Amino acid sequence: MKKLVILSALIISTFAVSAQDFNKKKIVNRLADIMNRNYVYPEKGEAMSELIKGKLKDNAYEQFTTKESFADALQEDLRSIINDKHIRVVFDSKRAKSIRNRDYGPGPESNGKFGFEEVKILEGNIGYLDLRGFMNIGQAEDVAKPAMDKLIKSDAIIFDLRKNGGGSPSMIRFISSYLFGNEPVHLNTFYWRPSDNYSKTWTDPKLASETKPNIPVYVLTSDYTFSAAEEFTYNLKHMGRATIIGETTGGGAHPGGPSIIDGDFIVNVPRGRAINPVTKTNWEGKGVKPHIQTDEENALDKAIELARKAIASK
Repeated sequence: MKKLVILSALIISTFAVSAQDFNKKKIVNRLADIMNRNYVYPEKGEAMSELIKGKLKDNAYEQFTTKESFADALQEDLRSIINDKHIRVVFDSKRAKSIRNRDYGPGPESNGKFGFEEVKILEGNIGYLDLRGFMNIGQAEDVAKPAMDKLIKSDAIIFDLRKNGGGSPSMIRFISSYLFGNEPVHLNTFYWRPSDNYSKTWTDPKLASETKPNIPVYVLTSDYTFSAAEEFTYNLKHMGRATIIGETTGGGAHPGGPSIIDGDFIVNVPRGRAINPVTKTNWEGKGVKPHIQTDEENALDKAIELARKAIASK
């Protein structure tokens, strides 16, 4: 009986090891090539490539016996060259399948809200939007349009981005089009390394049911606010179009997208960088500093207070 237990344990142990078999050399070389060819700063991409290939040669990755721990180690090494929070290496079978099927939809977690968690008019005719993500406007228009059509009727608007991790510039463009006048306004420029070109985003007044260039706007932030949520905040701050209240944001200004390395290993590659038309730079690594620094829990109360004062002063 004792021999049978030992044999069973040995079989289970052998199966567990074989289940985690993966070709580290292939993964490292493929990842090195992806970063070298695509990372927004060529010299940093090359440095990442050389680092992980060198560690592979020195057998530094032998200690990582699971796919998840190996992915974590690769991510840590890439970020040691430049602390870019958009660089992410993961082992995720479900996500890899979605990428292969080009299924980039919002997923069931959206509950049909497409990031528009709560839309309401507060006392004093203050519009409030709890926005949890900037979904692609092509997917979210049926939710986004009635929400903004409702909010623009108010006398002040609060955009709550404290739980917003980012998303698509197309939603930034759509929402911003309500907040400026009847002429297009240059919001941002992106440089894309793979194609070596620039793209610009502008407001489009035709997207909005009504434009109010003078309506008081307040944006709530936390240290979780990231990526596209930071772009929206940064744009409005430096164009003098909103008062930012809360905490300094996460600091990610390098957009990109996922690439499958090998099997179900995925890397998110920052391929571009934002260039604000006012500052000629961006918020990468620094975040967006609010006008009024306060704990995120107090940001909404402060915004309501300021909105009421602004409305009363008209």
